[in-house]
Amino acid sequence: MGSPAEHATVGGDLTPAAAPPSRAAGWAPRLAAGVRARGVVVIWLALVAFFSAWAGPAFFTLNNARLVADASATTAIFGAALGLCALAGALDLSVPGTAAVAGVVCAKLLADQVPTALAVFAAIGVGVVIGLVNAAAVELGLNPLATTIGMLTALSGIAALMSGNQPVLLSAAGNLNWLGNNHYLTIPAPVFVVAVIYVLGWLLLTKTYIGIRLLAVGGNADGARRIGVRAPAYRVLGFVLSGACAAIGGIVVAAVLSQASPTPDTNELFQALTAVALSGIALSGGRGSLPRVLFGALIIATLNSGLIIHGMAPAWATLATGILLVGALAIDQGTAKMLGFVRFRGTSSRRSG
Repeated sequence: MGSPAEHATVGGDLTPAAAPPSRAAGWAPRLAAGVRARGVVVIWLALVAFFSAWAGPAFFTLNNARLVADASATTAIFGAALGLCALAGALDLSVPGTAAVAGVVCAKLLADQVPTALAVFAAIGVGVVIGLVNAAAVELGLNPLATTIGMLTALSGIAALMSGNQPVLLSAAGNLNWLGNNHYLTIPAPVFVVAVIYVLGWLLLTKTYIGIRLLAVGGNADGARRIGVRAPAYRVLGFVLSGACAAIGGIVVAAVLSQASPTPDTNELFQALTAVALSGIALSGGRGSLPRVLFGALIIATLNSGLIIHGMAPAWATLATGILLVGALAIDQGTAKMLGFVRFRGTSSRRSG
């Protein structure tokens, strides 16, 4: 039957992974494939080089590298939530609401002297339950975007009711310092959380049949169903993974701030969406690489850091992030059309031959 890696989806088709475009296919498809595979890494390296020259010596330092890594951590975690769900063929926009509820739950449990580990796992469990609710609604035939936007609104209300519409202070802040403000080997704790999430996510998607089937369902649910894959189960898994990652993000934010806010951070949602779009993950599902989301998050943090060090107002960083999101979506659509056209021509040539 072959290893899981041999059954990766390509362009949403449930087929063995295809080889890169041949030289005979022309430079355009090779360029499109290269942009999709390595473009986000090249953009990040180009930004680092640009700001090292433009923003001055304060940018290219070890201390600023740590700050950039720390700043990108929450975007990377929420980006993982969005990316895992998108790879399964859906888009979960309730992520900030899940994070807010999970953060409030964790903070209130800690205030009631619940053991730290139990409080953290309970909050993650809340995220899993929210993911199951989202999945159930979508499997009943509701539109994923409308469902998760509605859930975002509902979760905002739930967090406000639970907290009295006030931030819940972590009276024993040391209980979560290990997850938020502590440093290990001079590296901020949230960076280690990101590393664990992305390593586990990469292993799941590339080394297990569960992950490969999740990608197959996201890319071509009908094709997966025809070969006996239970498509609904893997879409549910995508929402559950999204809810769990969103909850972890909410806990990390609460740990860093020493308080849990009941107000969902929609700005973080847009930054995470930008990171996912930059990574080349198809929002329609089935195609993309989770590790590249990490580079998308680093691009946003690097851009913010460079502009601030150069003395520009934060509004410029917000503007640049919006342009990045639109530009990334346009480039992804263009490369998808180009590669789809090449595959169509190749299929037509084989049939005519």
